[in-house]
Amino acid sequence: MKRTLFKYFVELTGHPVSSALLKSISQSPLSRPLIKPFAKAYGINESEAEYAIETYGSLQAYFTRNLKQGVRNIEPAPNILVSPVDGVLSAAGKVEKEQTFIIKDYSYSIKQILGDEKIAKRYENGYYCIFYLSPSHYHHFHYPIDGNLLSRYALGTVSYPVNDLGLSLGDRPFATNYRLISELETAFGQVAIVKVGALNVNSIHIHNNTKNCIKGEDFGYFSFGSTVILFIEQHESFQLLQKPATNIMMGESIGIWT
Repeated sequence: MKRTLFKYFVELTGHPVSSALLKSISQSPLSRPLIKPFAKAYGINESEAEYAIETYGSLQAYFTRNLKQGVRNIEPAPNILVSPVDGVLSAAGKVEKEQTFIIKDYSYSIKQILGDEKIAKRYENGYYCIFYLSPSHYHHFHYPIDGNLLSRYALGTVSYPVNDLGLSLGDRPFATNYRLISELETAFGQVAIVKVGALNVNSIHIHNNTKNCIKGEDFGYFSFGSTVILFIEQHESFQLLQKPATNIMMGESIGIWT
């Protein structure tokens, strides 16, 4: 019964008509009275936002807010991989051959996530990091390392929530959600950045398609909840620096090539 109700709700919000309605309400000035209760409920640090909370014209404008310059420190060392987002590092480790990622009783192969066997094979024996963003988090994503953009492609259709409830009851969300994959060529091999949309279809927004990717540069944002997955190509000197279930801020060191 619970599963049926949940799937009904998700499919409804994923429908183009209901999605448009949801976007319309969140973008409307009518949603302004919800901003302060939203910030209070999720304990958002209002002092970090680019503008005072009273200046945002809608709930979505506040949800997709920029940060003030300088409130996040980007580790400058070229051999340091940094977090692309504010969030919780929910899982991290080595990508073993034929590995599946167990998330809330569901298993996902890297091929399912990336949608291509050849691309997935590139990251075998490399590393992965999964970041969950709650409503309390800043929802822009940044490049985790300097590099050149090799490819960017989209997969999936309906997006299921990526919180605990969605992972438990959704239809294999990391494999079926609308998601956008960016692959970078770096001095240490390739890195794939998987942006997974949530609660709505196509809730991922990219600023531009520049080929020159600078560590810490803001290149897009989520208009609704989200998850980001990094895949790092095998390199004998790479080491993870953070453990799962750790709160991470954008720009914080998460890995190093020694």
